[in-house]
Parts: sequence; structure tokens; C-alpha cells
Amino acid sequence: MSAFISHFWTSAIVLFITMASLLLFVTLLHLITLTVLFIATLEKSWWVWDGSEHSDLWYTCRFDNETEARLCLSSEKTEWLQAVQVLMILSVVFSAISFLIFLGQLFTISKGGLFYLTGVCQAFAGLNTFTAVLIYTLHNKEILHDSRELSSGHFGYCFYLAWVCVPLLLCSGIMYIHLRKRE
Repeated sequence: MSAFISHFWTSAIVLFITMASLLLFVTLLHLITLTVLFIATLEKSWWVWDGSEHSDLWYTCRFDNETEARLCLSSEKTEWLQAVQVLMILSVVFSAISFLIFLGQLFTISKGGLFYLTGVCQAFAGLNTFTAVLIYTLHNKEILHDSRELSSGHFGYCFYLAWVCVPLLLCSGIMYIHLRKRE
């Protein structure tokens, strides 16, 4: 009988540690992805020309060697750029709302309940990000049409950060959908 009780408590402790680890992993993944998504949306490097000029979703900046200052002008608003801006902002908002919903559900849903709403919001943020970076990839000529020759430039790190966020957002959304609340 004591072996059964010992095995029961060992199994219960292992299950608790496993679930706590999974919960911690999902929470950290969500916060890291939200931070990277925020940086990708607001930082200044979606397209780079030879290190002295770059363009993001909001500004095109050039480094002036004469004054040693960075001169930034508002990006020309094209329909494609506005679509990318809206989609990236929506993805940040949906990911942030998803985290708040997760925290609320953590304390309100019953034992065995699923985090469907959290997962759907997070997956929707991933789809918004995917659509935004896909539009930027396919229509960067139209988005950057008044800038220098595109062949002398390349995508910047924020563009790649946004692409990295896509699978992270989708995977965390799927994990939330399959995550059950345990006691």
C-alpha cells in the first residue's frame, strides 16, 4: 500500500511540475514573441541601403555626413504601406489582448477548460503578421517607389524579426488551443 501511495504522490508531483513548466514556457514564449513583434513594428530597419539609409513602416531616414545627423522623413503613404502598417499594429494589439485574455482565463475558467479565445487571438495575430510581411515582400517596389534603387538595398532586421514572429505566434496560438487548465 505504501508503494502505491508513494507512486501516486510521485506521479502527482511530476504532473504538477510538467504542467507548471508548460505554463511557464507558454507565458514566456508569448511575452518574448510580443516583445519581438513590437520591436519589428516600431524599429527603423525594414529596408536598408548601404548602411547610411534605411526605411521602416513609418519613416525613411538618411545619415547626413556633413552634419553627422540622421534626417528622417515620413514615408510616403501608399495603399500597400498602409495595409502593412495596419496589419502589424493589429497583430501587436491582438497578441497583447490575447495575453490579457489568457491571464483572465487562467483565474476564471473551470478545471479542464481550454484556452480557445486566447489561442484564436494569438493565431489571428500570426495571420496578420504573415499577411503584412508577405505584402511587404511582394510589393516593396510600390512601397519604396520614391526611394533609391532597390537593387542596392536589402531587407533589414525588423523585416526578418517579423517573419520570425509568424511561426512563433501560430505555434503559441495552437498550444493555447490545446492547453487545458489543471488544478
